[in-house]
Amino acid sequence: MAAIDPQDQLKELDATLSGIEQVLDIPAMERDIAGLREQSADPELWNDQERAQAVTRKLSHLEAEHNRVTALRQRLEDVVTLYELAGEMDDADTREEADGELASVQKAVQQLEVRTLMSGEYDAREALVTINAQAGGVDAADWAQQLQRMYMRWAERHNYPTEVYETSYAEEAGIKSTTFVVKAPYAYGTLRGEHGTHRLVRISPFDNQGRRQTSFAGLDVVPVVEQSDHVDIDESELRIDVYRSSGPGGQGVNTTDSAVRITHIPSGIVVSCQNERSQLQNKATAMNVLQAKLLERKRQEEAEKMASLRGEGTSSWGTQIRNYVLHPYQIVKDLRTGVEVGNPTAVLDGDIDEFIEAEIRWMRQQESEATAS
Repeated sequence: MAAIDPQDQLKELDATLSGIEQVLDIPAMERDIAGLREQSADPELWNDQERAQAVTRKLSHLEAEHNRVTALRQRLEDVVTLYELAGEMDDADTREEADGELASVQKAVQQLEVRTLMSGEYDAREALVTINAQAGGVDAADWAQQLQRMYMRWAERHNYPTEVYETSYAEEAGIKSTTFVVKAPYAYGTLRGEHGTHRLVRISPFDNQGRRQTSFAGLDVVPVVEQSDHVDIDESELRIDVYRSSGPGGQGVNTTDSAVRITHIPSGIVVSCQNERSQLQNKATAMNVLQAKLLERKRQEEAEKMASLRGEGTSSWGTQIRNYVLHPYQIVKDLRTGVEVGNPTAVLDGDIDEFIEAEIRWMRQQESEATAS
């Protein structure tokens, strides 16, 4: 097989990067950055802490994204220069350096290209993530807690702020459920493909006979609601309970009944919040979580209705999506994209970008095929 000409690769990368710059609309991005900088410089902004934090988060994200694109463009130009130098000097070391940098730039461009695939109605939103232990007893509860840590570590790797709204601890180990928010633009578009059932196979640390155990945990990802969203909630259809927050082993976290649990009776959706000291604050946060879940349910119902009108079936991503096998061999495999990683330890420490990028491409392909049919 003939080797690929680096010049052809450079031309292809230049065209791809130009396409990315066009989709991201760099001039518009620069105008948005200028406007957000002006807002953040206004001392009055900090009278509304929540709005101020949203403005600074969005500004930080846009600046990072702009810098990422411009830095890639510069790196690509530098690679072109390196190849020119290698040719002029007929220097093998310089050519080897250029080859290495070309491969690195190619990977970075492919990763950036994934961002342009996130064009759904809610993809630019922050993400609200709920994890529930499913079948598997104490192992499932422990598995749910490991998944929570995995996503927290992933967010930490990307400098995405997170806030845990509620955690329900299991009696022996692990958690029954948890809800947290990833406060970064496009967090929902990035994580929505993680929605579904995650399966763990391992030797159970809770089985005194050392038997292999299969356990399951469910992940739910919905976009955070914004002021422009409208979800009708009839107060008479809600059951609101207050209780005392608790930690591992049932220990009390707060000395007052400040935690709030809201049940939406028609849908059966139950949400809780216990991270604030104030019962009113917890109720407000829990209502926001409920609105987000009802908004996502409404969106799914509308999508199913449209698919039915077109005579199509709807494909659900809320089924088993990924296997994490720790025994008798070690592998993590996505059942939709076929991506496999032989280092579960790294994956469970938050190294999941390869899975996320592949599933974003997979979802875009599924959506394109559905639109075309």
